[in-house]
Amino acid sequence: MDTQWLWAILAGLAIMVGAVGIIIPVLPGSALIAVSLLVWAVVVNSPVGWIFFAVAMLFVAIGMTSSLMLTGRAMRRERIPHASVLVGALVGIAGFFVVPIVGLALGFAVGLFGSELVRQKALRPALNSSVAALKATGIGILVEFSCASVAGGIWIIGVLVYFAHR
Repeated sequence: MDTQWLWAILAGLAIMVGAVGIIIPVLPGSALIAVSLLVWAVVVNSPVGWIFFAVAMLFVAIGMTSSLMLTGRAMRRERIPHASVLVGALVGIAGFFVVPIVGLALGFAVGLFGSELVRQKALRPALNSSVAALKATGIGILVEFSCASVAGGIWIIGVLVYFAHR
């Protein structure tokens, strides 16, 4: 097997793992996709590789930025302090080790709600702000995953074009 095919397969696997990492935030999903795209472009070292790398990276960057902006805007709108998000993240990390796979998301939700309950001292407002934060996080993940999927599709087209014109 040609080594460039091997690198293409490895890059494709890493892109898939990165996409899963966006949904199940154990791995740095978009960052892994970006590195995979870069490694592939370096290995093929052709104009086709660099053009498709640039276009795919544009979508990765849009996804990461949009996710952060959407989530941050919703957190500010709901006046959720960074401390509540930090508590949610720490409890989520602990939850990851206690309950594999779903523990991260479950722990984040529980930690965020608990922190908001302590801060607001009322069940309904704490629940409302926590649900709003979780919705914003979910929408951010969906946007980032969608952009990463487009980037992966662009990369696949780039691989096909590269090997067709080689």
